[in-house]
This record gives sequence, structure tokens and C-alpha cells, in this order.
Amino acid sequence: MYQALYRKWRSKTFDQVVGQDHVTQTLKRQVATGRLSHAYLFTGTRGTGKTSCAKLLARAVNCENPQDGNPCNACPACQGILNGSILDVLELDAASNNGVDDIRAILDEAVYTPATVKKRVYIIDEVHMLSNQAFNALLQILEEPPEHLMFILATTEVHKVLATIKSRCQQFAFKRIHPSQIAAHLLHISQEEGIGLTDGGAALIARLADGGMRDALSLLDQCAGGGGEVDESRVLSCLGLAGNLEAAALLENAADGDLAAALERLDGLYANGKEMTALAGELSALVRDLLVRKTAPKTGAALMTGGFDGETLKKLSARFDTARLAQMLNRLQRTAADLARSANRRTDMELCLAALCDPALDPSPAGLAARVARLEQGGAVPVPEGRQGAVPERTPPPAPRREPPSQEKAVPWEEPPLREEVPWEEPPLPEEPPPRDLDAPPWDEPEPAPRARPPKTEPSPRPEPEAVPESPPPAEESPAPAADAPGWPGWPAFRDQLKGILPVSDYSFISSSAMAEGRFDGKRLTLWVANEFLQQQLSRPDIARPMARLCQTLTGAAQPVDVRVGQAPPEDAPPPAAGAVDPLEAFLGQGGSNIIVE
Repeated sequence: MYQALYRKWRSKTFDQVVGQDHVTQTLKRQVATGRLSHAYLFTGTRGTGKTSCAKLLARAVNCENPQDGNPCNACPACQGILNGSILDVLELDAASNNGVDDIRAILDEAVYTPATVKKRVYIIDEVHMLSNQAFNALLQILEEPPEHLMFILATTEVHKVLATIKSRCQQFAFKRIHPSQIAAHLLHISQEEGIGLTDGGAALIARLADGGMRDALSLLDQCAGGGGEVDESRVLSCLGLAGNLEAAALLENAADGDLAAALERLDGLYANGKEMTALAGELSALVRDLLVRKTAPKTGAALMTGGFDGETLKKLSARFDTARLAQMLNRLQRTAADLARSANRRTDMELCLAALCDPALDPSPAGLAARVARLEQGGAVPVPEGRQGAVPERTPPPAPRREPPSQEKAVPWEEPPLREEVPWEEPPLPEEPPPRDLDAPPWDEPEPAPRARPPKTEPSPRPEPEAVPESPPPAEESPAPAADAPGWPGWPAFRDQLKGILPVSDYSFISSSAMAEGRFDGKRLTLWVANEFLQQQLSRPDIARPMARLCQTLTGAAQPVDVRVGQAPPEDAPPPAAGAVDPLEAFLGQGGSNIIVE
């Protein structure tokens, strides 16, 4: 009867365990010196040797002739444990025996001494599947175990094991096996079994195993079933990974910017029953391999997923930069996560392909970074076929600025320079008092003479600066146009013109009338906002300056924008007349606050 390779080639000694020297060396020393614990906890991912080491430890502690900590596998104890005739060594699967009654049955038998071996050993696999009651029952015997009893617990999810259980066990963490160690072990087994495994096939299987030796042996067993040489193409064909070539072809369409071809290929895959979730996973694995190859060309070979050949990766890697690959991987990961709750997975995948073919369709920060990186490198975004002659749509530039009739060009946010003034004549400094005689007593000191006031002098008249041309008066004093100036289009139209001037993130602050409303009173543009946060944002120079420029272009009023918190007046309300004074302000300014009631 044929026996699977992973069962046939299970390690018989600690020295045969691959990639776990930090565990096997410690266990060998403990067996050799007799410093054994009553409970062990083996943790790690699947197929890394947890159960194999547990069985090796069970044989080693009961072996009659241990060899440097290894079981001899020849004595009656070792042979009985191997063929399962010794019932004192019991392996229990906690996934199917996770109740408290199963643990109590073990506890009832654990009090008896073993019949044919030194120690009674219980191997509990997937111990994290035990219920809370079963854990509490197990904890009872782990606190004060008999000398003849040993527990070996194994789990792939150590975080689910109670802390009280872990604190009473010696914990050993099994790590993922390196692909080079897996490939070397596969070549050794294939040579012993007469399998024609090539180096490329072994390396590909080792990468696909994801650090698990049992998975690697199962894949080798599957690929060698048909006979003949097992190379990379044979591995891809046997494992059903030939469809990854379609993922590579989709990525080539993305590199060309050919969305039409990508959608046609996606339609063919969908018609043949391809799951969109699986396609997103294949594309993510391919882009991840390209990103690893791009960032770590020398040491990244061991990090590859193994689903794609080196020639495909080399050809695609030359067509993308790092920022573009990061953007594509980010988009694919988000799409793969959203497909699980999507109402139409095909549509979501088509949108994802559109963002992969044209980064401009990806509004995320990763898409913006990809476009900026492309521009910095001097490259152009690829244009799909059929659009080469099309003129890209651009935002129309603002209307030319109209200069004020009686002013020079003035920047709205800069105040005009002050006029040059002749300083007033300073009064002469007072004369210093005579030096004090230090030998004279303080009562003999003469009284200081009264300081003479300087004669009143009339200020010299200011000279008329005939040679220097007079600078323009401040913008606030310039005559303002009428309130119904033909240049002011109204706030909605003014806001629409700002859409092509302000960035999208800044335009969002004024896009809603509930957030901001603008009013022009003939001299100044005033923004009425809903709260102080919007007032701070819209008062920033990078927002206020473009608005002031556009207002000056349309109306000729070179005034900075005033941002206030409150409700905006009606759009058609007439502005106050020039020189008009608020009656309340005039009343208060004349001392009207002192009201006398007869």
C-alpha cells in the first residue's frame, strides 16, 4: 500500500528535523541530562514539525538506549510507540475531543503508573480548541502532576491558550522553514524516491509551501504522480497555477494603459467561471512579487510567493516603478477586501482594472503619489488606443485681469507702501547736571535748578515731494465701483469659477451653501461661514489669495477677502451708501451712552 511522502519521511530523530535547530538542540540536551519538564507547549504555523517533535520527545523519554538525546527507534519501547501498541503514549486531537468529559477521562487514567514504559505521555494537538471547562480541568492536573506524567500540547494559535496554562508549560516556538532548506530536503527525498525533480521545480514548490515542510511534501507528491520530470512548468500545470498567466497578461494591459483589452480579457475569464476574488488575489500576489523584486533585487528571491516564473517577473518589473506598484497593490488589496460584501463583484473588478490602467482614476493618496513619481521621472501617462488624438480636457483659465483705471498693479494681499514723511524736529536734550561732590554731606548739596523748558517752535512745514511720484493711496480709500458692477457675477457663479482654481480639498470648504456664502458690497468680498474652523481654513493665504485675485479680475476691487462667522445677508441687499454712518455708532460716539430719563 502506497504511503504519502509526508508520512513516509516523517523525522525519526531530532537530527532529521529541518529548520528547527533552536528547538531540537534544547530537547536533546534535556533528554540527555534528564532535566525534563512535566508539560511542554509547541507553537507555530502548520507543517513546521510540532507533532513530529512531540512524538520524538515521547519516544526519547521512554527509550531504553537513547543516543545523545535521540531515540534509538530499535528498543521495544520505541517500536511499541511507533506501531501504536503501547497505550501509555496517547495522541488526542482537541479539535474533535474538546469537551470537559474528554479531559476528565484522561485525568482518571493519569493517576495510574505506566505499565511498560517510564512515563505516561499525552500529546494534545490543536489544544486551543478546548473549551473553557476543559481548560480548567486540564489546569487542575498541570498544577500538581504525578512524576510519571508528561503533557505535550501543540497549537497553531497560541493566543487562544489560557495564560494559566502557558505559565505552567515550557513553550517552544516553531518558525517557518526557509525555502532554501525546504528545496534541499525535497531534492534529497526526490533522489531517494527516484523522482526527477529539477532545481527550479524544487525552488518553486518550496516557495509555494510558505514555510511548511508537510505542504511541500504534499505538493511534491501531487506533481510526481504523473511520472516524468518535475520542472517549473509541470508544477504550475499540476497545481492549477497556469491561470496566473492571465493575471500577468492583465498586468501587461495595465502597463500599456489599454483598458479596453483588459476589460475584454476580464470578460473572458468571467465567462469561463473565474471567481473575481481569486483573480484579485492572483493579481495582488503578482504585484507583491514585482514590488519585492523591485525593492530587494538580491535578497527578495526567498520572499516570492512562487506562483510566477522569473522571466515574467523580469519583463513586468521593468515596466513599473515602485510608487506605481505600491498604488496598484493598495488598490487591489482594498478591492479584494470589498469583494466579500459587494453586490456586483464583476463591476468592482472592472473599476479596479480602470484604476490600474490609469492612475488618474485613483483618487487615493497612493494614486496621487504614483502620478507625481511618473512626472518626476519625466515619463508620460500612457494613453489607451483610440485616444491618442484626443485633446485632454483642461479647466479653462480665468478671464484676463482688468486693471483699475487710476492705480498701478496692486496685489490684493499686499498693502500699498506708506508715503515718505519728513520726521519732525526733535527738541534739544536737557543739559546734564553738574558733577556731585562726594565729600560734601547730603544736606549741603545745592538744590537742582529748575529745568528750563525748550522754547516752543513751530514745526517745519512738510516739503512737497515734487520729484518723487506719489504712490497710490490705500485700497480702502479708492473709490469703489457700484454695488451692481457688471463684473460681479453673483456668488454661485463666482464659486463655480473657483472650482478650476482651488484644489479639490480646498474647494470643498466653499462647495456647500451651508458652509460658506460670499457677498460683494462694491468694495470688498466678504465670506460668511458657519463656524470658526471654516473661518480659520478660508483665511489661509493659499485659499484667500486666489479668491482675491479672481474678485479683482472681475470687479477691479483690490481688497483682501474678509471671512466672518455668521449668516450672510441676502444676495440682492443694497450696500450702504458711501460715507453713511450707523446711527447707533454715531450715538455712542457722541457720548450717547449717558442717558438721562426725566
